Amino acid sequence: MTDTQIHAAFYRGDRRFDVAQKPAPAPGPGQVALRIAFCGICGTDMHVFHGNMDARVGFERIIGHEMSGTVEALGAGVEGFTKGQKVVVRPLDHCGDCPACDAGHTHICHNLKFLGLDTDGAMQEVWNVPAHTLHALPDDMRLDHAALIEPVAVACHDVRMADLTAGEDVVVIGGGPIGVLVAMVAREAGGKVVISEVNENRLAIAADMGFDVVNPAKSDLVAEIGNRTGGKGADVVFEVSGSQPGVDAMTDVAATRGRICMVAIHAKKPQVDMFRFFWRELQLIGARVYEAADYDKAIALVASGAIAADKVITDVSPLAEIQRAFEQLDASPTALKSLIKVGA
Repeated sequence: MTDTQIHAAFYRGDRRFDVAQKPAPAPGPGQVALRIAFCGICGTDMHVFHGNMDARVGFERIIGHEMSGTVEALGAGVEGFTKGQKVVVRPLDHCGDCPACDAGHTHICHNLKFLGLDTDGAMQEVWNVPAHTLHALPDDMRLDHAALIEPVAVACHDVRMADLTAGEDVVVIGGGPIGVLVAMVAREAGGKVVISEVNENRLAIAADMGFDVVNPAKSDLVAEIGNRTGGKGADVVFEVSGSQPGVDAMTDVAATRGRICMVAIHAKKPQVDMFRFFWRELQLIGARVYEAADYDKAIALVASGAIAADKVITDVSPLAEIQRAFEQLDASPTALKSLIKVGA
């Protein structure tokens, strides 16, 4: 494999990608070489594109982690996978020797390497990864749909951490890709879900998926949720907007002893109404990435059709047009999840 040339998209800074050839090294011990089929563009990738993570990724990085593909070759010592097998990657490489790892929480390792940010990622035709990051897929799963498993796993982790049970009233603040997926997973768990979003195009997509929606720029969100819950408020709130108005709303709409799950990454520390936490005995829950069980759940949900994959995926571009894909996603009011078709 060392003589093989593959195409890869290198981030060069200044909102620019360079698609060029590079050698495809053979997988090392404990690694698996993957032939990449599709790779989704996530919010973190857009932060890279905007130059907000240059100090972390540099100007030679191949990004991407929301991927699907097939096994190309096995490194020494790897068992349990076969060439051509459909797989996805859980892109977390933990140190195994920190307080979080010692406690069994490897997904929030103090020295965590996120594949596709701290290492090269999936925007290349062949990607070598540690074998422990792989999850096998059903043979009949579409690989474009499988590229949603990583963000669906985020949503599964969020819903699990919130301890959502059937019949509970749920508000998802933010109707972007992760917000919509959180709403789908919450609905599958039996939650009665309302999505709050200011983008009318995203509201239309969510409504088409069968969700109750509210535009808080046009309606009083607290009153709307009160009307839907008999004045009680939401048992579970997911803050997915990453905005100060979203943080304000999360405490305003929560029921007494409601649970608030912080999903979004905020660019700066938001101000939180701690008085509300005191008066209503609210709970604030942090939820970061995912664990193996969340990937297994995500695979099952995508395979079952519980995730409306064809509605979530709004456009697909070839690797050669990655620059245009990022630019269009940056400017699009209608896109939800954009995929890069990496394989031929």
